[in-house]
Amino acid sequence: MKFVLTAVVLLASTLPLRAEPPPAPGKTVPLFDGTTLAGWEGNAKLWRVEDGALTGGSLTEEVKHNDFLASVKDYGNFIVRMKIKLTSGGGFANSGFQIRSQRVPKSSEMIGYQCDYGDPTWWGAIYDESRRNKVLSASDMKALEPVIKRNDWNEYVIRADGPRITTWINGVQGTDFMEPDPAIPDNGKLGVQVHSGGKALVQVKDITIEELPPTKKFVPAPEPKKGAKASPLAPEEERAGFTLSPGFEIELVAAESEGVGNS
Repeated sequence: MKFVLTAVVLLASTLPLRAEPPPAPGKTVPLFDGTTLAGWEGNAKLWRVEDGALTGGSLTEEVKHNDFLASVKDYGNFIVRMKIKLTSGGGFANSGFQIRSQRVPKSSEMIGYQCDYGDPTWWGAIYDESRRNKVLSASDMKALEPVIKRNDWNEYVIRADGPRITTWINGVQGTDFMEPDPAIPDNGKLGVQVHSGGKALVQVKDITIEELPPTKKFVPAPEPKKGAKASPLAPEEERAGFTLSPGFEIELVAAESEGVGNS
């Protein structure tokens, strides 16, 4: 008696993907009411609402350490759209938008993906903040350079769908990243960063989110039960002893008849 099991396994590719336009807006929900920090939490000395925008940092005082305004709620798969402006008052000016992140205990830092924003080549790149501490996916600055508006408002779109994270600035794709490590969390808080090392002001407005369906993860099959009956078994009995992961099926292709088989 023989069984043939077939399964299709989809593997995430780490190869570069061809540039595409940002997705058309679907059912979006605002993340900022335009007047208060409702739904967000952060250091009140650095974060406030100015000119109808979430605002952090200063043009007169140097930012001493990285700081973040974080969402109260966690999110998994989504498309975030916003207008963001980074203004330099001298020194290093950099910002970014955290996704699938968490607060670092007893610290102003956040840990997780950062969709970066700033000179010289950070625009639209993906950095792993306080975790792997490296650029995970560099941006296409050749494509972005003609559309970037420095010290002015830029439209930033971020899509996080399963292991894939894609960024766009002013309609041009910045980068397209596929996470190869299944152990990396695929949900967490959103956040706005103001970077240390200079006098810088970051502002975000018109920020909305479109939540996407959750990622279906592979669930391994449970351990098979030990059969009460010893082999040889009938095809139906043998089939009943298999365990499968959700979504998989087992099919009998061929079975030996009585008196037919190997001697």
